[in-house]
Amino acid sequence: MTGVFERALGPDFAKLHPRMRERLTLSGGRGMIGHGVMDRIWRGPGFTLPFLWLGSTRHILFPDRGLAVPFTIENYPYVDGHGRETVSFVRTFEFPHRRRRFDAQMVHSAGRGLVDYLGTRQHLAVDLAVSPRDDGGFRIRSGEFRLREGPVRTRLPRALTGTAHVDEWFDDVSERFRIRVAVVHPRLGPVFGYDGSFTARFVDVGDGVSGAVKPLREKVMD
Repeated sequence: MTGVFERALGPDFAKLHPRMRERLTLSGGRGMIGHGVMDRIWRGPGFTLPFLWLGSTRHILFPDRGLAVPFTIENYPYVDGHGRETVSFVRTFEFPHRRRRFDAQMVHSAGRGLVDYLGTRQHLAVDLAVSPRDDGGFRIRSGEFRLREGPVRTRLPRALTGTAHVDEWFDDVSERFRIRVAVVHPRLGPVFGYDGSFTARFVDVGDGVSGAVKPLREKVMD
C-alpha cells in the first residue's frame, strides 16, 4: 500500500527532506515511534479552559501547560474496520503529575484528501491540507470539521473550531525532528499549542497494531 502522506502529497512528496520522506513512509507494516521533549506547551486565556477540559476526556487537546515535557509519538499503519488504510497519531505528554494523550487516526479519502479522526471515539473528523515547506519539512492546515455523535451529524462552523497549524521539519544540525503546533480561533486568538523536538526509530508492527493506540469506536465521515 502507498502511505497516506505519499498519496496526499503526490509528486510533492519528492520535495521533502530525505529524513522527512523516511519518517512519513508509514505503510506495509512499517511504523515509527518518536521520543523527545516539548520545550513549551501552552494554552490560551482562562475562558478556553472548559473547552480544553472537555477535549481531554476524549484525548483531544488538554488544559495543562509546561516546559521541557517528555513526549512520545506513535505512528502505526493499519487497516481499520472499514477497510481504510489508517495511520495512528498518538501523542503522549508526561507532565509531572499526570499523563495526557492527544489521539488521532489519519486516513486518505479519494474525495477529501487527508482526513483526521480525532479522539477515542472518532466523533470529530477534520479535513487536512498538507504541503511541503521550503526547507523540506511539511505544513498542515485544518479545514472543515464534522461532528457525528449519536443522531447528530453536522458540519461545524469555523467560529466554533478555529484552525490547527502544524509544521514539522528535520533539523540537520541537531539531527532531530522539530514540530510546532498551534490551534488559533479567528476571534479569540491562540487556544492551544506546543513546540519541541524528537528522534525517531522505525518498527515492524508484525502481527498487528495494539488496541492501545486504536480508537474505541470507528466511524466514516470522509
